[in-house]
Amino acid sequence: MSPTRSAEVFAPALTPFHADLSVNRSAFIGFCRWLVSQRVGLAVFGTNSEANSLSVAEKIDLLEALVEAGISPAKLLPGVGLCALADTIVLTKKAVELGCAGTLTLPPFYFKPAHDDGLFAYYSQIIQAVGSDRLKIYLYHIPQFTGVGITHALIERLIKAYPRTVVGIKDSSGDWANTESMLRSFPGFSVFPASESLLEKALPLGAAGCISATANVQPRTIVNAIEHWGSHEFAGLQAEANAVRSLFQRHPMIPALKYVVGEAMGDRTWRNVRPPLCPAGDEWAGTLARELAALNFSMAAS
Repeated sequence: MSPTRSAEVFAPALTPFHADLSVNRSAFIGFCRWLVSQRVGLAVFGTNSEANSLSVAEKIDLLEALVEAGISPAKLLPGVGLCALADTIVLTKKAVELGCAGTLTLPPFYFKPAHDDGLFAYYSQIIQAVGSDRLKIYLYHIPQFTGVGITHALIERLIKAYPRTVVGIKDSSGDWANTESMLRSFPGFSVFPASESLLEKALPLGAAGCISATANVQPRTIVNAIEHWGSHEFAGLQAEANAVRSLFQRHPMIPALKYVVGEAMGDRTWRNVRPPLCPAGDEWAGTLARELAALNFSMAAS
């Protein structure tokens, strides 16, 4: 048995900062190159990229820098959804201009409650303003952060109105019943669970792969698991990925990921995060390092 389509892995690439909290462009490009070398795509400006702590200008600069550095735009699925419609349109136009594979588009998340009519109008305005058949929108459902859910009724309405543009969703709700329902209700729609731990259940239902925070540190393991789906090796790879994922989930995810990347790179500045986040605490970070060592974890061998 195999997935019903070619499944992909995207990493919401971490954003490194200098001591003054300005973006470290060279470190970002280098890290993204490493991720691509591990055969994953780049969901830059996702939640774990600290996207909503980055300005529009910073995002455009980094997106252009990645393409200028030779990273194929076909590997890029940038996060573009912001509260200000005009900002979302600017970022979306830039993504289309550069030839990105698509956009990962949060709903506007300040004014609540947000009703489906208003959310439909938001996405419709983006599509009309960009005016390109090259635009591919992947919705981003993460209600525990946004407080704004993307309902099945809204998905159905968007697919009906824009079948060639609204092509998928990342479900970060953490609710398997919701993910399963999306997979069963919208065949042909690219549904990405937000955790590799769901691959075993999601792939048989036609999941498009996953967009996972821990793809930043174990990209190869996740890719290998997908490639070995249906073989006797899959269970072991899934268990390996699950064990690592579970350790990170016990700690603040972004500081934990940055701590581990910094240790692997030999660069403590990777620990820097923008407020309101706080850097990894020495006590719990040390515990995480020991737990990962007990699993013989290594980014180089992930």
